[in-house]
Amino acid sequence: MSIFNDLFVLEMANNHLGKVDRGLKIISEFGQIVRYNNVRATIKLQIRDVDTFIHKDYRNRSDIRYIKKTLDTRLSKDQYLQLVNAVRSNGFLTSATPFDEASVELCEELELDIIKIASSDINDWFLIEKIAQTRKPVSFSTGGSSLKNIDEIVKFFTRRSIPMALNHCVSLYPTEDKELELNQIDFLRNRYPGLTIGLSTHEYKSWDSSMLVAYAKGARTFERHIDIEDGISVSPYCSTPKKIDDWFRAFNKAKEMCGGSSEERRLITETETKYLDALVRGVYAKRDLPVGHVMNHATINEDFYLAIPLLKGQLSCREIITGATLGKTLLKDSPLKIESIIGPLSSNSSICNTINNRGL
Repeated sequence: MSIFNDLFVLEMANNHLGKVDRGLKIISEFGQIVRYNNVRATIKLQIRDVDTFIHKDYRNRSDIRYIKKTLDTRLSKDQYLQLVNAVRSNGFLTSATPFDEASVELCEELELDIIKIASSDINDWFLIEKIAQTRKPVSFSTGGSSLKNIDEIVKFFTRRSIPMALNHCVSLYPTEDKELELNQIDFLRNRYPGLTIGLSTHEYKSWDSSMLVAYAKGARTFERHIDIEDGISVSPYCSTPKKIDDWFRAFNKAKEMCGGSSEERRLITETETKYLDALVRGVYAKRDLPVGHVMNHATINEDFYLAIPLLKGQLSCREIITGATLGKTLLKDSPLKIESIIGPLSSNSSICNTINNRGL
């Protein structure tokens, strides 16, 4: 089974705000929700090596939002290790999105389970080749990527036999329900059969609707940004523990409603069989029929009629056959019992047992 199957990716991103204590609190609070709902999950970090990620001439440019945010949320190797150890101790798988080659090396050093490729890096082949060298399972989101770029990265990791998951994603923060484009899950499943397809989502009005639809469409890994309420404003596209709890409950409801495999016919329960048997018509004699009477298609409507209820041991509309012989006299309006005929049905003990144990 794929490491990504039924896996929730909880994206901490930079919501630790560069503070280990806040990161540990996020991990702890979401760990409780994950254990309570009995789901498989990973808390995903974002890792950037400032010395290589930002050009030296621009590291003091606080007017550039992305650079300022990267600097403000910078963590040391030891601090990342603290967070990763906490992730493991809370029962999560470990994962991260590295944005540069040095950060990929840190992912290896931290022995992370999964590496995520950011939507913006889906054609950054310097970074992608470095990630492939780790041989770790990878996931990536489609975001605003072209179909050509998606095809190329899928082919790249497939040829190397590296496990991967491909997430449908709309890179709008937050996303309105009408912008979710969930039919893309069908498109990705059809285009890349055998690949785990997921949903990375940022909508903010519902934590159950998209889950129910996505799971039914075949999405099997799910990703959201997470945060906690501790006096700091929570972005609309980030999910608090309460919202993630709603999300997990929707997942369990979707699994319950979708049931078993989509690759084979489901098992029919005894309760369902009994219910349907109660609606099936039984075979009754339309006239007196003597011993030795042979059931014949040409006269079947003259000899028998169908009506409810179906009685124990009685043949139903499903089983009446031509060529069978009556072993007993059958009076008008009497039920045709399996014990009264001589033929293939009456000589099969399994069929006899089923017929004798159903009906009134």
